[in-house]
Amino acid sequence: MNDAATMTGAQKVALVLMNLERDQAAALLKEFSETEAEEIAAEIIRLQRVDLDAADHAIAEFHELAMRGRLAARGGLDVAEGLLESSFGSERATGVMNRVASSLAGRSFEFLDAAEPAQVISLLEAEMAETVALVLTHLRTPQASNILAALPDVRRADVAECIAGLSSATPAAVAIVSQVLKSRAASMISPRSAAEVTGGVQPLVDIINRAPVATEKAVLEALEQRNPELAAEVRSRLLTFTDLVRFEDRDVQLIVRGIDMGVLALALRGAPAAVEEKIRANLSERNRELLNSEVELLGQVRVSQVEEARSELVRTIRELAEEGRITVQRGDADEFVS
Repeated sequence: MNDAATMTGAQKVALVLMNLERDQAAALLKEFSETEAEEIAAEIIRLQRVDLDAADHAIAEFHELAMRGRLAARGGLDVAEGLLESSFGSERATGVMNRVASSLAGRSFEFLDAAEPAQVISLLEAEMAETVALVLTHLRTPQASNILAALPDVRRADVAECIAGLSSATPAAVAIVSQVLKSRAASMISPRSAAEVTGGVQPLVDIINRAPVATEKAVLEALEQRNPELAAEVRSRLLTFTDLVRFEDRDVQLIVRGIDMGVLALALRGAPAAVEEKIRANLSERNRELLNSEVELLGQVRVSQVEEARSELVRTIRELAEEGRITVQRGDADEFVS
């Protein structure tokens, strides 16, 4: 823990909030933007329990709190989640916490940011599938997807199953793995300026959602043979093209805004009527005309072309959801399957 002279503003605010009652802390946190709240929440998680003297130094800067006395400061994940939920509501708090967790989780393996998938695979070649899974859950999702896609089939299935089965890893364990790999990577990867991670089915789903269609199919087929229940759960969480019908009109408009009409025409080939109606209803008259023209020009197309076009829309949905610009709403996945 830094001393009072070197503490950042976010650290000082975190210490003050940790000393307040939940309702008071939540009211104060509401005065910050979501970006500022993310930074403060990250500091609360890092601080856990802190020295009372450090807390006193921070509180002393807030004159109106000077008479509160010496309260035991306590941080951690639960405290951060509770404050965010009280301040922003459960839905927005979940989004903020996801971004905080993602930010904290990746720092132990930042030295891999500059690495190509082949370099990471070579680095992890002798490691157990569990270790590879741990590393992938710490990396940025697009990078993890590329690495998963480049793994040999059997190895990829092993790693996918391990990602889904990961529980929490202690910061100490993550630090050990990180240091060993960092020293080994020094000769092949140019280091960049240099947490706890929770695995499970959702990190695997996030990675697969960003992976190429062929990788998604290969992973799911392999999991189906090894663990049908896990495969079914992953499938139920994966974003699909038919999920478009579950979005508000304004979200659909945002999703299709940057999609080429030729790609959209391919994606609609053989699509359920409800999906096509949803998309067409949210296009401008001009774009509907362009779409009709593209549909008329389409001849016989391969299934793989249709799948890739739909995958592009799914990737767009995922990116917009991660940015918080749209909200993914899930329901009965079988309702619109043709």
